[in-house]
Amino acid sequence: MDTLVTTEWLSQHLDDPNLVLLDCTVNQVPEDDGGFHNVSGRAEYDKGHIPSAGFADLKAELCDTNSPIEFAVPTPEQFCAAMGALGVGDDSRIVLYDTSYSAWAARVWWMLRWAGFDRAALLDGGLKAWIVEGKPLSTEPVSRPAKQFTPAPRPKLIADRDEVLASIDDSSVSLIDTLPGPYYRGEATLYARPGHIPGASNTCGLDLLDESGRFRPDDELATLLDGDRNTRTITYCGGGIMASTNAFAMTRLGFTNVAVYTASLQEWAADPTLPMVVETA
Repeated sequence: MDTLVTTEWLSQHLDDPNLVLLDCTVNQVPEDDGGFHNVSGRAEYDKGHIPSAGFADLKAELCDTNSPIEFAVPTPEQFCAAMGALGVGDDSRIVLYDTSYSAWAARVWWMLRWAGFDRAALLDGGLKAWIVEGKPLSTEPVSRPAKQFTPAPRPKLIADRDEVLASIDDSSVSLIDTLPGPYYRGEATLYARPGHIPGASNTCGLDLLDESGRFRPDDELATLLDGDRNTRTITYCGGGIMASTNAFAMTRLGFTNVAVYTASLQEWAADPTLPMVVETA
């Protein structure tokens, strides 16, 4: 199974006994001040999901709910226990999707890799592509028998604040801000301070997708995501979600040393001792 599957492939394999399909949706609810807050997509899942899909909740069992950082990564053992409860076992194959931009699904995909699991894929185009093609939805809740999912952590796939801080003066590390340009430049912000981490380049995760929400062809992605594929590369955004989209695409292109700064600007911008750059005209 490729790491990116089509709706056609999925429709042909929905009944495979070792395939676990998971909806990973989180919804962004606008606020009066122009910001937003994130809520679990479970209610939307209940209204209609791809048949046989379970629900993987990034606002609940797939994060450390005791952390002040939204979407904080749990321990590998906690993550694997949560995935096991969703019916994921060591011999499973997993397909992940969401309702918008595949970033939430990419975050779960990245955590699976971090936990040592490589038989996972994203549904290209997500639920939107499935619906546009007239494929069926279900409102039946799905649960699977719990399975043993054994952690085999790869800690280098997640970067922490100290590694990012050290990377600022380390020319051997590439740092990529995956937010839209106005946020990178500091013209707008959703976090405690505007701007970007010094030394970071900008490749917005949304630019990796075409108008339908599918990933661009590999040759186009290679143009957007250039550079030495063996260089240590750290992606970040606001909460490590869109950064996972870039990390997913880079891994598909053959980058061998990619990490996601999962705490991202939620943590970084909130600490006034950490440097940020605002670009001036």
